[in-house]
Amino acid sequence: MSNQHRSASKSTTRFGHAAVTELGWWRAHRFLILRRLSQLSVLSLFAIGPFLGLWLFKGNLSSSLLLDTIPLSDPLATLQVLMSGHWPELSLLLGAVIVVGIYALLGGRVFCSWVCPVNIITDLASWTRRRLSLPRTSEIPQNLRYYMLALVLILPILTGFTVWEWLNPVPIVYRALLFGAGSGLWILAVIFLLDTFVVERAWCSHLCPTGALFSLIGKVSPVKIAAVRAEACDNCMDCFTVCPERQVLKPVLKKGSTQPFILDSDCTLCGRCIDVCVPRVFQYKNRFNSKYSNRIPLKVESKL
Repeated sequence: MSNQHRSASKSTTRFGHAAVTELGWWRAHRFLILRRLSQLSVLSLFAIGPFLGLWLFKGNLSSSLLLDTIPLSDPLATLQVLMSGHWPELSLLLGAVIVVGIYALLGGRVFCSWVCPVNIITDLASWTRRRLSLPRTSEIPQNLRYYMLALVLILPILTGFTVWEWLNPVPIVYRALLFGAGSGLWILAVIFLLDTFVVERAWCSHLCPTGALFSLIGKVSPVKIAAVRAEACDNCMDCFTVCPERQVLKPVLKKGSTQPFILDSDCTLCGRCIDVCVPRVFQYKNRFNSKYSNRIPLKVESKL
């Protein structure tokens, strides 16, 4: 099918239909399904302890022990403890260093799309927006989450407490699912309603301080998504529709670009742009692979 015909057909069918038709259902959804399996698997590893007595992980995503030996700690929670004036236990510090190292290697915000359970809620809100054909609302400043991160780190200095952990939706999900503690579920409901009816991707893209910290960690990551076939782009805009951080796509798809890699650390590496792209423009690549370090300028006209 020609690019022109494909673009025309996509304009008259629902989002993602062309990818399913031409690539098959699995290839059009594989990274979405793998992400859900990853998120549910992480939850399950924590759940089998209290439910089955098999303690592979003890704790939650804020602080845990793997196989009762290896500490893993949320870097933001650890920073809050330090800012509150308390010197954390060595295991907490070591756990934070291990987690920072893992996400610096894999890509910081891979946590947001492949591990964080709140992502399931925000993705559901995004899907609901598309089903209801709600218009894209004006975006709040993209860097607001970094101000939120600063606030989260200042509050412990002023109060002596890790205030954010009382409201952090990630441990709230774990407490609700694993221990039946539902007192904080209203926060998850607010996030869903905010994302659905007020500002698109408000929580993950604009407000979440955890995502802001992982974005900073991911700046050094070798794992990136690359537009290796940008010349094949037919401007269908499906990648922009599904991307939780669509601003990161513009530099690699604009006319004259010689940079194939999405270097913006706001990219969550969710892989949905790979799923929905019929011309197979995007792939996961190592940014330090010289084969993909640059490309000839695009000769196709871009509408971006």
